[in-house]
Amino acid sequence: MSTHDPSGPQPEGGGQPSSDQQSPHPGDGTPEGKPSDPYGNPPPADSPQDRPGAYGGTYGGPSDGQEPYGQQPPYGQSPSGYDPTGHGAPGPVPGMPPLGSWPNRILARLIDYLLVQVVAVLIVLPFARLSDRSGSAGAFWLACALYLLYEGLMLSRDGQTLGKKAMKVRVAMLVDGNSPTQSAAWTRAAVYILPAVLCCAALWWLIDGLFGVFDQPYRQCIHDKAAKTVVVSTA
Repeated sequence: MSTHDPSGPQPEGGGQPSSDQQSPHPGDGTPEGKPSDPYGNPPPADSPQDRPGAYGGTYGGPSDGQEPYGQQPPYGQSPSGYDPTGHGAPGPVPGMPPLGSWPNRILARLIDYLLVQVVAVLIVLPFARLSDRSGSAGAFWLACALYLLYEGLMLSRDGQTLGKKAMKVRVAMLVDGNSPTQSAAWTRAAVYILPAVLCCAALWWLIDGLFGVFDQPYRQCIHDKAAKTVVVSTA
């Protein structure tokens, strides 16, 4: 009976397997290239390496059109994209233009006031002298009535008076950015004009305007608050 001779032929290279007999992925530990534990076992199927998004994947990362998780919006800008400063940012609702600037809003008011005042003077002038107290009071009352009609009709049509068209601003509904409804347009005009007719026109308009300067985030004057409107740019 023959016995195995341990001193028999040995593989070349001192008994070590040749390079073509080693693992097809040297240093990987597994054919898939995933790290294995010291005992040669592959990682479990639900390990972090197999989860989408782990170590540079997509799990928990940004989707199309979304901010990465945990990333804050720029300073002064809300998550919806609205910038309360109004410097070129989107308006209060998606798709709405930026808020109209104060210089443009003030100039638009001034243009409308002068236009209406000129018409009122031309109507009153044949019947009374403006130097008379009755003549100047009549021109003012007529101008207020004309302004109420003028603004109510113009805003209910497309949200713009002639002054607003010239200064590239318009009135929009705060909820959706559309042109003011009939009720909103007339409410806005009435709240702006009627208190001035009752008492202290210059003081009321000053208070109304300053209210919008300090209002955040939509810079609404009192007449905007009453009508639920906002002034946006059309530039």
